Amino acid sequence: MIDTYQFGRALTSLGYDTFSGVPCSFLKHLINYTVSHCTYIQAANEGDAVAVAAGSVLGGKKSATLMQNSGLTNALSPLTSLNYPFQIPLLGFVSLRGEEGISDAPQHELTGRKTQAMLEVADAHYAYLSRSTEEALAQLKAADQVVQNNGIFFFIIRKDTFSSVDLLPVRQRTGISEKRLENEEPGVLPSRFAVLRTISTFSSQDTLVLSCTGKTSRELFNIEDAANNFYMVGSMGCVSSIALGLALARPDKKVIALDGDGAVIMRLGSLTTNAFYAPNNLLHIVIDNGAYDSTGGQPTVSDNVDFPGLANACGYPAATGAHTLESLVGRLEQWVRTPRLTLLHVRVQKGAAPNLQRPSLPPYRIKERFMAFAAQGRR
Repeated sequence: MIDTYQFGRALTSLGYDTFSGVPCSFLKHLINYTVSHCTYIQAANEGDAVAVAAGSVLGGKKSATLMQNSGLTNALSPLTSLNYPFQIPLLGFVSLRGEEGISDAPQHELTGRKTQAMLEVADAHYAYLSRSTEEALAQLKAADQVVQNNGIFFFIIRKDTFSSVDLLPVRQRTGISEKRLENEEPGVLPSRFAVLRTISTFSSQDTLVLSCTGKTSRELFNIEDAANNFYMVGSMGCVSSIALGLALARPDKKVIALDGDGAVIMRLGSLTTNAFYAPNNLLHIVIDNGAYDSTGGQPTVSDNVDFPGLANACGYPAATGAHTLESLVGRLEQWVRTPRLTLLHVRVQKGAAPNLQRPSLPPYRIKERFMAFAAQGRR
């Protein structure tokens, strides 16, 4: 493995002092280093990370981005239409999820095979970063020469490339969060597992549940693998949009979208579309633990976000919080009695249940089973 501290110091010695990105488990130790020892800007999505880095360069800084290869698809727009025509240099680090021969989640299979091709679309120089610290430092110097000549250079990062780095405490902003907390119930926050178990008890023959990618889907699967559960993989931030399409197509069903704070932040624009069409049968639950739980627990910016306030501003007919299991039950019962598009914000503890298994069926089988369940009782 690379000595992450030594590699990080080499980055800063070359002038890279500003970093922006979206976490990935393969990159978590390098991200932890930049969060703890440099200026790190937590972007909402990978395209925004590239734009933030470009702005930093325009301000005279040397900047780098860090992202998962699935997010590279999101970054291609600014890479091809911003960095390339304006000749704005960029140093990037992209993980190789879905590498052939490595066991990984199914959503990474295609991007694992196409990572190099995507970088070539962006006319980017690239190299696989060596796991030898000495060789990696030499590669970094060569990459910096490309950047100094206004080029784009990405390192492709394989699993277990960087040595362990603990994430130091990060100071979070306060302001909106203080106003939000005034209306929250006192006491210890529940776990996400307990929240999902409570929600699963409300599933019935006319309820369809969609869960966002990451630990949320895995915990729901471990609580109860049911045909009316759609365990989304990849496509981070899209679960409420999928749920919107489903709710409009099947007004005879109750549709529950289980979302996460980082996922909602990634695609905030979906709130406006949800609110405009406003199906009464859609319940949008944002489970907020303030962290990217699946990639090492790096903080999101949710401590400064008023999710119900955002939903209200976008036009959701109802938006509120439920931060104890008792209030969650009450809100669920209220929605069943008086269905209307509702955003329910649920704050939970950080962390996940131990020894979580991934869904045992491949994604296309989950789709087929889910569609068969949804077809029951079609009018």
